[in-house]
Formats: sequence, C-alpha cells, structure tokens
Amino acid sequence: MSFAYTKNDMKPLSIAAIQLNLAKKDNYSLVERKAREAVYRFPWLEMLVFSELAVGGAGASNATFFLSEYLDKLKELAKELDVWLIPGSFYEVTEEGTFNTTPVIDNKGDLVTKCRKLYPFLPYETGVAAGNEVCVFEIPGAGKIGIHICYDIWFPETSRALALKGAEVILHPSLTDTCDRDVERAMVKATAAQQQCYYIDVNAGGDQGVGLSLIAGPDGEILHDALAGEEFMLVEVDFDRVRRCRKRGLKGLGQPIKSYRDDP
Repeated sequence: MSFAYTKNDMKPLSIAAIQLNLAKKDNYSLVERKAREAVYRFPWLEMLVFSELAVGGAGASNATFFLSEYLDKLKELAKELDVWLIPGSFYEVTEEGTFNTTPVIDNKGDLVTKCRKLYPFLPYETGVAAGNEVCVFEIPGAGKIGIHICYDIWFPETSRALALKGAEVILHPSLTDTCDRDVERAMVKATAAQQQCYYIDVNAGGDQGVGLSLIAGPDGEILHDALAGEEFMLVEVDFDRVRRCRKRGLKGLGQPIKSYRDDP
C-alpha cells in the first residue's frame, strides 16, 4: 500500500466531538440542542461526533430507540446545520438481526453509509448481531475516516484493517461507565501511534458513562483530554500531517504502517 505524500494535498477538517451528560431515556432533544449550540459557538465546524447510543442508551433486550425512528430527523439536522453528522449509534433491526449501527450523514443530509459494531459487548449486548466488515468513508477534498464503535478498540486487528483501507482518522463513539476506562484511554493513544492517525474517542457522561473522552494525534500525543462532564472537544484534523507521519515515521522514527506486511 502506497502512502505517497504531496505537500498541501488535503484541506484540514474541523471536528467537534461532543461529550454529553446523558440520562437513561430519550436524549434526542439534548443531542439536537447541543449540535445547534456547537455550530452557533464554532461556526467553522464541519463535522459533529456524538457518543455510542447517545439517544437511547445501552441494552438491546429492552431497547426502544431504533435508528429508523430518528434517521430522517438527523438527516434534516445535518442539512440545516451544513455539517457532517455522526450522531453516535442506534440499534438497527434488520432481517439479519439487530445491529449496533452508526449512521454517517453528510452536510447535504444524505446517508453516506452505516457502520456496524464488530464486537458487541457481552453479556450487556446479548441479542446484538456482530458486523462483518470495517467501515471507512471519504470526505471529498479532505481524506478518509473510519469508525470504531466502543468495544471494537479492544481488538487491534480492526484498527489495522481500518488504516489499511486508508483511514486517516478513526472516530470512536463509546459508552463506558466501567472501571477499565483508564485502559481504554491508554488504547486510544496506542492506536493513534500504531496506525499513525488521529483517534477521536467520545464517551458519555451523566447516568450513562464516566466521560473522560480523549483525542490523540498521529504521533500518539494527546490533543484533548476531557473531564467527566459535558464538553465540546474541538480538533482541526490535518490530513497532510497524517501522510507526512506515515511517510517519514512517527517523530521521524517508527513507520509501522509503511512497514506492514502480511507474513511475520
């Protein structure tokens, strides 16, 4: 796989990862209100990212908040605000089973793709089917972005597969209230360094999670370290920086993506 670098190839992308204090109920009104607030306060934003299951919370066995009920409203919101919208995830009922699905909606209000969680977190997601492919989409004129949903980060082959499909940013909508949050945060930094990409982790606060969201850059450095409560985490993604890092090495040293090969 080639990572040729040309100076000023790609324009930067302004992203807000929005950590909210979420209740165990329908949070759609809060999500919509905070999306509007983010764009009002930071009018240069081009993408908004929310946490896993932000609208309805976890638990497929008693889920009442499904993607089909909200998708049209989310598409209208993205078009109105003129932003790419990653509204966390929803349970999605299909003929193949119920999936934990993140919709990707562009700034015209079109559904670009739907990304399914690869590793449902058992036993809490008993009854949730596993997705069977990694999800990467492209922002025209900018670069490629992959989606990791919560527990997927614990399986490093998934992040490597995203990088090898061209992902220069990995978005990680998460819903974590467990005592291993510090381990997940270590994985955020490690994954960014190993895959030489931006890694944007956004967790819930309030009744749903412990917050502590994290953004790491392609050199593995921490760019934003959130506390437990509500927070707008802003990052200007420099796709050229990712390409430089992959070509020249992390801090001019390790080149894990360029050096990758199929045989040991």
